[in-house]
Amino acid sequence: MKNIVKTLFVAGLSIAAALPVQAEEPMTANVARITADTANTIAVNAIKACREKGISISVTVVDRNGIVQVQMRDTVAPPVSLGISKKKAYTAVMFNVKGSQLEGRSNSPLTTLGEGLAFMAGSTPIAAGGKLYGAVGVSGAPDGMDDEACAIAGLESVSDDLEMQ
Repeated sequence: MKNIVKTLFVAGLSIAAALPVQAEEPMTANVARITADTANTIAVNAIKACREKGISISVTVVDRNGIVQVQMRDTVAPPVSLGISKKKAYTAVMFNVKGSQLEGRSNSPLTTLGEGLAFMAGSTPIAAGGKLYGAVGVSGAPDGMDDEACAIAGLESVSDDLEMQ
Protein backbone atom coordinates (compact mmCIF):
# COMPACT_ATOMS: atom_id res chain seq x y z
CA MET A 1 0.00 0.00 0.00
CA LYS A 2 2.88 2.32 0.80
CA ASN A 3 4.37 1.71 -2.64
CA ILE A 4 1.06 2.55 -4.35
CA VAL A 5 0.72 5.84 -2.42
CA LYS A 6 4.35 6.67 -3.15
CA THR A 7 3.90 5.88 -6.85
CA LEU A 8 0.72 8.00 -7.06
CA PHE A 9 2.47 10.88 -5.27
CA VAL A 10 5.44 10.79 -7.65
CA ALA A 11 3.10 10.53 -10.65
CA GLY A 12 1.11 13.53 -9.39
CA LEU A 13 4.27 15.59 -8.98
CA SER A 14 5.42 14.61 -12.47
CA ILE A 15 2.12 15.68 -14.00
CA ALA A 16 2.13 18.97 -12.06
CA ALA A 17 5.69 19.70 -13.20
CA ALA A 18 4.73 19.09 -16.83
CA LEU A 19 1.80 21.57 -16.77
CA PRO A 20 2.49 25.07 -18.11
CA VAL A 21 3.25 27.69 -15.50
CA GLN A 22 0.50 30.26 -15.20
CA ALA A 23 1.99 33.77 -15.53
CA GLU A 24 0.76 36.46 -13.16
CA GLU A 25 0.28 38.85 -16.07
CA PRO A 26 -0.49 38.02 -19.68
CA MET A 27 2.46 38.12 -22.01
CA THR A 28 0.52 39.92 -24.76
CA ALA A 29 -1.78 42.93 -24.86
CA ASN A 30 -5.04 43.23 -26.72
CA VAL A 31 -5.38 46.77 -28.01
CA ALA A 32 -8.81 48.12 -28.83
CA ARG A 33 -9.01 50.10 -32.07
CA ILE A 34 -11.75 51.92 -33.90
CA THR A 35 -12.45 50.86 -37.45
CA ALA A 36 -11.73 53.00 -40.49
CA ASP A 37 -15.50 53.40 -40.94
CA THR A 38 -15.84 54.73 -37.39
CA ALA A 39 -12.93 57.14 -37.88
CA ASN A 40 -14.53 58.29 -41.14
CA THR A 41 -17.89 58.86 -39.41
CA ILE A 42 -16.19 61.01 -36.76
CA ALA A 43 -14.41 63.09 -39.42
CA VAL A 44 -17.50 63.59 -41.61
CA ASN A 45 -19.61 64.63 -38.62
CA ALA A 46 -16.96 67.07 -37.39
CA ILE A 47 -17.01 68.74 -40.82
CA LYS A 48 -20.84 68.81 -40.78
CA ALA A 49 -20.87 70.41 -37.32
CA CYS A 50 -18.56 73.20 -38.47
CA ARG A 51 -20.46 73.68 -41.74
CA GLU A 52 -23.59 74.36 -39.66
CA LYS A 53 -21.65 77.29 -38.15
CA GLY A 54 -20.52 78.44 -41.59
CA ILE A 55 -16.93 77.29 -41.00
CA SER A 56 -14.81 75.19 -43.37
CA ILE A 57 -12.32 73.02 -41.51
CA SER A 58 -9.86 70.20 -41.82
CA VAL A 59 -10.11 67.20 -39.52
CA THR A 60 -7.72 64.40 -38.61
CA VAL A 61 -8.53 61.23 -36.69
CA VAL A 62 -5.54 59.37 -35.26
CA ASP A 63 -5.30 56.01 -33.52
CA ARG A 64 -3.96 55.58 -29.98
CA ASN A 65 -0.39 55.72 -31.33
CA GLY A 66 -0.98 59.04 -33.08
CA ILE A 67 -1.01 57.48 -36.54
CA VAL A 68 -3.49 59.02 -38.98
CA GLN A 69 -6.55 56.90 -39.74
CA VAL A 70 -8.59 59.54 -41.58
CA GLN A 71 -7.76 63.04 -42.72
CA MET A 72 -10.20 65.33 -44.57
CA ARG A 73 -10.21 68.93 -45.72
CA ASP A 74 -13.51 70.63 -46.46
CA THR A 75 -13.76 72.20 -49.91
CA VAL A 76 -12.60 75.72 -49.04
CA ALA A 77 -10.78 75.09 -45.76
CA PRO A 78 -7.37 76.74 -45.61
CA PRO A 79 -4.67 74.32 -46.80
CA VAL A 80 -2.60 75.00 -43.68
CA SER A 81 -5.46 73.67 -41.53
CA LEU A 82 -4.77 70.10 -42.65
CA GLY A 83 -1.37 69.90 -40.97
CA ILE A 84 -2.57 71.76 -37.88
CA SER A 85 -5.49 69.36 -37.40
CA LYS A 86 -3.03 66.46 -37.47
CA LYS A 87 -0.83 68.08 -34.82
CA LYS A 88 -3.84 68.82 -32.63
CA ALA A 89 -5.07 65.21 -32.83
CA TYR A 90 -1.57 63.84 -32.17
CA THR A 91 -1.13 66.06 -29.12
CA ALA A 92 -4.54 65.14 -27.70
CA VAL A 93 -3.85 61.41 -27.90
CA MET A 94 -0.31 61.71 -26.53
CA PHE A 95 -1.55 63.60 -23.45
CA ASN A 96 -5.06 62.06 -23.36
CA VAL A 97 -6.75 65.44 -22.84
CA LYS A 98 -8.61 68.02 -24.90
CA GLY A 99 -6.43 70.59 -26.62
CA SER A 100 -7.99 73.40 -24.59
CA GLN A 101 -6.60 71.77 -21.46
CA LEU A 102 -3.06 72.03 -22.86
CA GLU A 103 -3.01 75.68 -23.86
CA GLY A 104 -1.09 76.57 -20.68
CA ARG A 105 1.80 74.43 -21.89
CA SER A 106 2.35 76.50 -25.02
CA ASN A 107 5.38 78.14 -23.38
CA SER A 108 6.79 74.81 -22.19
CA PRO A 109 10.07 73.36 -23.47
CA LEU A 110 7.98 70.61 -25.10
CA THR A 111 7.07 72.99 -27.90
CA THR A 112 10.71 73.18 -28.98
CA LEU A 113 11.13 69.44 -29.41
CA GLY A 114 9.78 69.36 -32.94
CA GLU A 115 7.60 66.35 -32.18
CA GLY A 116 4.56 67.66 -34.06
CA LEU A 117 2.80 68.90 -30.95
CA ALA A 118 0.19 71.67 -30.91
CA PHE A 119 -0.81 72.96 -27.48
CA MET A 120 -4.04 74.66 -28.49
CA ALA A 121 -7.78 74.14 -28.44
CA GLY A 122 -9.30 72.10 -31.22
CA SER A 123 -8.98 68.44 -30.31
CA THR A 124 -10.37 65.73 -28.07
CA PRO A 125 -9.35 62.18 -27.20
CA ILE A 126 -11.52 59.35 -28.46
CA ALA A 127 -12.15 57.41 -25.27
CA ALA A 128 -15.00 55.16 -24.21
CA GLY A 129 -15.56 52.32 -21.81
CA GLY A 130 -12.25 53.01 -20.09
CA LYS A 131 -10.31 52.62 -23.35
CA LEU A 132 -8.34 55.22 -25.28
CA TYR A 133 -8.92 54.70 -29.00
CA GLY A 134 -7.25 57.79 -30.44
CA ALA A 135 -8.10 61.46 -30.93
CA VAL A 136 -9.73 63.87 -33.33
CA GLY A 137 -8.23 67.24 -34.22
CA VAL A 138 -9.89 70.09 -36.08
CA SER A 139 -8.45 73.30 -37.57
CA GLY A 140 -9.80 76.11 -39.68
CA ALA A 141 -12.15 78.05 -37.41
CA PRO A 142 -11.17 81.54 -36.29
CA ASP A 143 -11.24 80.30 -32.69
CA GLY A 144 -9.83 77.04 -31.36
CA MET A 145 -12.85 76.50 -29.14
CA ASP A 146 -15.03 76.34 -32.28
CA ASP A 147 -12.60 73.75 -33.68
CA GLU A 148 -12.85 71.79 -30.44
CA ALA A 149 -16.66 71.93 -30.43
CA CYS A 150 -16.69 70.42 -33.93
CA ALA A 151 -14.19 67.72 -32.89
CA ILE A 152 -16.43 66.86 -29.94
CA ALA A 153 -19.51 66.79 -32.20
CA GLY A 154 -17.73 64.33 -34.48
CA LEU A 155 -16.88 62.13 -31.51
CA GLU A 156 -20.39 62.35 -30.06
CA SER A 157 -21.77 60.93 -33.31
CA VAL A 158 -20.25 57.54 -32.37
CA SER A 159 -19.73 57.77 -28.60
CA ASP A 160 -22.86 55.85 -27.58
CA ASP A 161 -21.88 52.95 -29.85
CA LEU A 162 -18.28 53.02 -28.57
CA GLU A 163 -19.49 52.87 -24.96
CA MET A 164 -21.31 49.63 -25.79
CA GLN A 165 -18.11 47.92 -27.01
